[in-house]
Parts: sequence; structure tokens; C-alpha cells
Amino acid sequence: MSAQRVFFCDVKMDLFETPSSTTLPLAERMRPRHLDEVIGQSHLLGAGKPLRLAFQARKLHSMIFWGPPGVGKTTLARLTAHAFEAEFIALSAVFSGVKEIRAAMEQAEHYRQQNKKTILFVDEIHRFNKSQQDALLPYTESGLITLLGATTENPSFEVNSALLSRAQVYVLQSLTDDELQQLLARAQHIAMPDLILDEVARTTLVAYADGDGRKLLNLVEQCTTAAQAAGIRNIDAEFIHHALALTPRRFDKGGEFFYDQISALHKSVRGSNPDAALYWLTRMLDGGADAKYLSRRIIRMAWEDIGLADPRAMQIANDAATTFERLGSPEGELALAQAVIYLAVAAKSNAGYVAYNQAKAFVKQDKSREVPVHLRNAPTKLMKELGYGHEYRYAHDEPNAYAAGENYFPDGMAAPNWYQPVPRGLEIKIAEKLAVLRKWDEEG
Repeated sequence: MSAQRVFFCDVKMDLFETPSSTTLPLAERMRPRHLDEVIGQSHLLGAGKPLRLAFQARKLHSMIFWGPPGVGKTTLARLTAHAFEAEFIALSAVFSGVKEIRAAMEQAEHYRQQNKKTILFVDEIHRFNKSQQDALLPYTESGLITLLGATTENPSFEVNSALLSRAQVYVLQSLTDDELQQLLARAQHIAMPDLILDEVARTTLVAYADGDGRKLLNLVEQCTTAAQAAGIRNIDAEFIHHALALTPRRFDKGGEFFYDQISALHKSVRGSNPDAALYWLTRMLDGGADAKYLSRRIIRMAWEDIGLADPRAMQIANDAATTFERLGSPEGELALAQAVIYLAVAAKSNAGYVAYNQAKAFVKQDKSREVPVHLRNAPTKLMKELGYGHEYRYAHDEPNAYAAGENYFPDGMAAPNWYQPVPRGLEIKIAEKLAVLRKWDEEG
């Protein structure tokens, strides 16, 4: 079977470049040419798994590959075109618009007249706006193209529901350390056959790749160039640390990883695990998260998950945020870390959070009830004549500073009992006090 041609707008090239070409980046030279050469994604490509079965059954369908960078989304798209003997048109949503989509459809129509199938690959499909995504719908529905999309963002949020319903979403996973070690062994054979990597150096490269196969291959290229420039053959971890531009762990300040990690931080605090909370906090700080944003989230955690069980938690969270504003990074990060530890070990209560949400939901669906006359303010003579504030009982003048039996709800509204203190922390005492007040109400 001859290699398909790929159309990138006006640029045409072979679907699979010659692997021995040294002018291509290592990631391109090592791009798999068959499914069996793919490292990783065994949950999709292993025996009896969804994508493997689709290839074996020769059932071509629209797909969206969702996963982090460097895990094989583009590779799978190209392998699909190769396996199904389809023409391959590639668009980047970053640089393309409706004009480029229209040109691609004209090319697909040309292929159809030659009885050829067309796969349209849209990289970073989440970057297309609604109108651009809508422009793909009629051609996908008519069968003119089979759509393959690649995205690092959650398709549920970033892809139109109409388009999403016509494509199968496949979730790709970060490469494991073992899989990266396999990839490194291949890369070493191709890119650095004359160089020797010790075990610590191999582990260091894999660690800095952070599950990203393309990043690992880029590091290998940098390492090879640096070693050649230095005139050395034996590479250790110290050489790697000094010679390479090593970047932080993978972190997307506005995308899926960001929200996954802040969710993990919040749930670790809620689950009373200080070590896990510290881990996610430092992961986000290490990845470049805005510490002021984290300060706000930590304050929110104090109010939502600790509440009145330990009011000191709110104060510590606020003090940590203030400290960070005064000291900045990195000194101020210690305050955030200690706040997270305190929140994690503090007594937990969401009673106030639940009560507020119940009250909000009730008011939203309820009618507009009048304020009882005895609770109304009476700043004028007319208002006093109308009975505003009449028979209001001033609590400080009552025994125990409590007007037993007084009603503070609109007339006809039953007491909802939204706030239910939990048997933890200060709320134990709050519950005891409320029980006493209810007893006085009954006696009153």
C-alpha cells in the first residue's frame, strides 16, 4: 500500500516520512508506522480493546482523542488513515478557520470523486469556536469526511454537543515510567548509539519527561547535542542537570490539569490528609499556579469544609493569604502550606455550607413573603401608627438575653431547621446551646 499524502492547507507531504531522515526532529523520526510499534495506551490498543477491535473490524468512525501532550494523539490519527487507506487532511485549530475548513472540504470532494475516503484531522480541536465546529457538522453527517480530533481539554466542555454526539471519545493516558523507559531505549539506539547513559541518568530523563513521550525525545536530542559539544560519551545525572533546560512538571494554568489538581487539593483537605494536601499544593506551586488564586481557594476550603467546627481555620486561612501578599514568593508559600496543614487536621463540618444552599434553594422557588409587622423598623410616626415594630421583644431585656417563643420567620412559614451542627469541634457546643434554646421556646 502506498503512503497517503497529507495536506496541511497548502503544504503537502508524505503521511510517513522516511525514518532515517536526520533532518526531521527525533519525535518525527520515531513516529510509529504500525499499531504494534505504539508505546502506551494499552487500554485502547491491547488485545480485545476498543481501538484495536475497530482496526481489526475495519470500522472507520469519527473519533476524538483526548489526553495530555505527547501521548500519541497525532500518531493514532495518522495510523488510522494508513490502516484504512484513507486520504489524510490535517488542520491545526490554532491557525485555521472556516476558510481552511472549506478548502479541506473541496479537497475531500475531489477525493470522493476518485472513490477515496478522507480523514480530516483537527489538532487542538478545542481551539475552534462554535461556528467553526458547526461548519464541520454537515460534512461529518454526509460522510464526506471522517473526523478525527485531538484535544488536551475536556471535550464535554470544549466541543459542541452536536459534534460530540457524532464522534467516539477515546481518553489517552500519560505514559508510565516503564513505557518511557522503553521509548528511551529506542531513542538511544537511533539518536545516541555511541553514547552511554547510566541508570540514574535514564531515570532522571524519564522523571523530567513527566509522562510526555515527545518531551522525552526532545530531552534526548538536547542531551545528544550537549554531549557532542562537550566531547563526552558517558552521560550521568549531573551532566543532564547542568546541560539541559529542564522545565517544571506538566501543568496547564487554565485547563484540565489545573482543575484536576485544585480538586485533589480540596478533597485532600476535606479528607483530613495533611500530607496529600501538601503534595497537591506544592505540585501546583511547582507548576506555576498563581499563589494568590491558591490563597483564595484555601480560604474557601476553610468556610466550606470546616466552618463553625473550628472558626480559627478561617482566621488562619485569611492570615496566610495576607502573609503571602506581604512576603511574596517563595517566603509567603510557607504560610499557605501551614494553612493547608491546619485545615487538613481541623475538625470538619459542612453544616453551614449545607444550610446556606438549602436556604438559597428554598428562597429561589418560594413566593415573596412579607416581613412580620413586629420585626419591621419604625423610623417614622406613620409607621409606628401602622404597628411597625409593635410587640417586638428586645432580647437583651429578656431572661438569659433570649426572647423564648418569639417568631422571626414570615407569617405562615414553618421553621425549616436548615442548620444542623455536626458532633465535631466547636459545633458540639453550638448544638448543645441550640438544644437549650429550643427547650426554652417550648416552655415559653
